[in-house]
Amino acid sequence: MANQKLKKLTPVQQQYQKFAQAHEPARPLLRNLTMAFLVGGTICFIGQLIQMAFIRYFGFNERTAGNPTVAILICITAILTGLGVFDKIARIAGAGTAIPVTGFANSMVSAALDARSEGLVLGVASSMFKLAGSVVVSGVVAAFFIGLIRTLVAMGG
Repeated sequence: MANQKLKKLTPVQQQYQKFAQAHEPARPLLRNLTMAFLVGGTICFIGQLIQMAFIRYFGFNERTAGNPTVAILICITAILTGLGVFDKIARIAGAGTAIPVTGFANSMVSAALDARSEGLVLGVASSMFKLAGSVVVSGVVAAFFIGLIRTLVAMGG
């Protein structure tokens, strides 16, 4: 805990913080970094294979193959999250699963699964978008302004 935050605590809380830090197990940093790199790299490698399949077998080019590739990765992640497999992979890989788009898909599906007992609309849908709402809104607003700027530049040029 930072010294500034530690000063704001009561003496008993400060003593507890020191006790907790002394008994905290050491984290295997090298192992965590290696696993994050390997699993994140494997996810990206799988994405690259999917993209190459779209290019080779379905007539896409490099530019147009990106969107269906991301959609396939999101679907695979959603299925693996629903089956409980993705969480096991994430425990081993740590940030390796959080960085690619699969981390976002996993967090949305996990939120939906946690709230399924509350109903389809008020539970599943609302929980998914509590988490993803800000990301979705930011993406839509950014896309609108980028499209507007592109249109204005095209009209002027």
